[in-house]
Amino acid sequence: MDFSEPNPMYIKGRGAQINPANRFHQHVHDPEPQERAPRTQYIDVYPKSMLNRVTSPDIGMGWSMNPYQGCEHGCIYCYARNTHNYWGYSAGLDFEQKILVKKDAPKVLEAELRKKSWKPEPIMLSGNTDCYQPVERELEITRQVLEVLWKYRHPVGIITKNSLILRDLDILRQMAEQRLVRASISLTTLDENLRRLLEPRTASVHSRLKTIQVLAENGIPVNVMLAPVIPGLNDHEILSMAETVSRLGALSVAYTMVRLNGDVAEIFEDWIRKNMPDRAERVLNRIRDCHGGQLNDHRFGTRMRGEGKIAEIVAQQFKLARQKYFQGKTKPDYNLELFEKFRNPQLSLF
Repeated sequence: MDFSEPNPMYIKGRGAQINPANRFHQHVHDPEPQERAPRTQYIDVYPKSMLNRVTSPDIGMGWSMNPYQGCEHGCIYCYARNTHNYWGYSAGLDFEQKILVKKDAPKVLEAELRKKSWKPEPIMLSGNTDCYQPVERELEITRQVLEVLWKYRHPVGIITKNSLILRDLDILRQMAEQRLVRASISLTTLDENLRRLLEPRTASVHSRLKTIQVLAENGIPVNVMLAPVIPGLNDHEILSMAETVSRLGALSVAYTMVRLNGDVAEIFEDWIRKNMPDRAERVLNRIRDCHGGQLNDHRFGTRMRGEGKIAEIVAQQFKLARQKYFQGKTKPDYNLELFEKFRNPQLSLF
C-alpha cells in the first residue's frame, strides 16, 4: 500500500502531531518549532493503589493494573490518550512525551494482594497503556510486578505490542505451567509501512510475529488482538492476519472496531490528513458509518464492534477467520486455587 510522504513539518517518530487543549484547562499548548524534537520526559508518581476495578461490560477482566500512564509507543488511535487529561496533560504529543512512572507499583500491589479482603481474580496488565513500552527495558517495573504475582501464584493477563515481553520468559513459563498467565499480542497490520505511521515506536511487524511464535513455543497461551480495525486502512487484512498468527501458534483472535472518542478524533483526523490526504475523507466516513454517523461511540455493547454494513462485513470476516484457522483451539482456564495457599503458607500445615 502506498502512503504519501509527510510534509517537512511532520514530527518523525511520533504519532500525534498536535497537542489539543486539556478539557479541564482553559488554555492550549501547541509546541513551538524549537519544542518539536521528540524528547520524552519520565515523571515519578506515587499511587496509593495499583488495582483498578473494570466496570465496562465490554472488557473481559474485572481488574486492570498500569505501571505507566502515557505511552511512548504513540499509537495514533489509542483510546487511552484521553486519560492523560486527568493528569493535567494533553492527549496529543504530551501523551507520548510525558510518561508517568509508578516505581512503587510492585510494593503497592503486594500490599493489596495481602489484604484479607482480596479474592483472587485475573488482573489485566495493563488495560490502559502498554506495560512493555520502551522505558520498561531500563526500569523493569513490569518484571517486578510479575515477580510479585508469581510469588503469590496470582493469575494475570498481559496485553502488549512490544517484543520486550520475551525478556520475562523465565517467569512467564513458570506461570504458564500453573495456568496463571495468558498473553495478548496486539497486531494492527502486516504492512510495515503502515505500522510505522500508525504505531511509530512499537515493535516491528516481524518482531511482533516472532514474539507470538516464541511465546507459543514456550507454552504461554497467546491471544492476538487484531485491533483496532480501521475501515479503509487495515480491514482487508483480517483473514491474512488471522491465518498468519494461527500458523505461529496463537490460540485465539479478537478484534475491536476503531472509535475516536474525545480528543482522539481531532488527533487522528489531523494525522490522517497529513499522512494520507488522498484517502483521509474516505477513511473518516467509513469510521462514521460504523458509529451512527459519528467518529466517537460511547455505547456499551456497540462501541467495540460498531454497527451498519461495514461493521457487519468485518464481523463476518472474523467469524470466517475463526472457523478456518482456529477450529479446535482453546485457551486454558485461569487457576484460582493456588493464591490462598501462597498468601497464607501456614494453611498448608493443616
